[in-house]
Amino acid sequence: MRIIADKTCIVIEEIEHFDLKQTLECGQCFRYECISDNEYLVIAKNRTLHIKQEDNILFFYNSTMEEVQSIWCPYFDLNRDYGTIKKWLNERDNLIGEAIEQKSGVRILNQEFFEMLITFIISQNKQIPHIMQIVERISERFGEYIGEWNGKKYYSFPTPEVLSKATEQDFLDMKAGFRAKYLVDACKKVVSQELCENELRQMNYGEALEKIQIVKGIGEKVGNCILLFGLGRREAFPIDVWMIRILERLYFDEPVKKDEMQAFAKEHFGEYGGYAQQYLFYYARDNRVK
Repeated sequence: MRIIADKTCIVIEEIEHFDLKQTLECGQCFRYECISDNEYLVIAKNRTLHIKQEDNILFFYNSTMEEVQSIWCPYFDLNRDYGTIKKWLNERDNLIGEAIEQKSGVRILNQEFFEMLITFIISQNKQIPHIMQIVERISERFGEYIGEWNGKKYYSFPTPEVLSKATEQDFLDMKAGFRAKYLVDACKKVVSQELCENELRQMNYGEALEKIQIVKGIGEKVGNCILLFGLGRREAFPIDVWMIRILERLYFDEPVKKDEMQAFAKEHFGEYGGYAQQYLFYYARDNRVK
């Protein structure tokens, strides 16, 4: 890829294996707004980003060359060779190919740990629009003002120290429901360093998955989501109803237990589990696999 400074924006040309719409709308992030076809406002990294894609060209309208190189390229995982990842997965078996082909532009975003911790606790039994609404309410109430777009003000996701001041009733008022007590517990454990991001990054995958479940309300599926999207643990393989359906269809002749699926994914996909999961999950969800 090639990065150049245009008169009105920063442009990245010759992008491969990347689709902005697929990457943002595959269910891994919840702070974006669609402006028009393949044009979005993204709220991340304490910033707002106006970004557009046309074929294999990306346009960054309100950013600098330094920010694109140091913040947004890592955020969108643009420096990683997804061609090699897809080749490995396709050579591993001939069953995942259709999912990869249909969702070939998905990349795994490198998001903030604390935001993903809170977001995926909220995600339990919630549809994406509802998750987005709750995250926005939390940001508006406890975050800091970071900019305005078309008359609407935007706020950063709050720090653990600030959000730890929120009570269970505060989260209930923001429509978090039964998750309110889990959110309070998560904030408390992060601020006290009982749950420490740096320690989680240094642990092996199994230790990190076990450790993150000390937060009330976090089970294996949510824990894997946090590891994959908030800690860059690409071997993590979250399993939900869509994954159960697609795995049973492709890899098993009969219903199997979730822990058997988890063991299969670990053995079969290994360090590329997270990539396989994203292709399969997005494919299953969009095609309403039964």
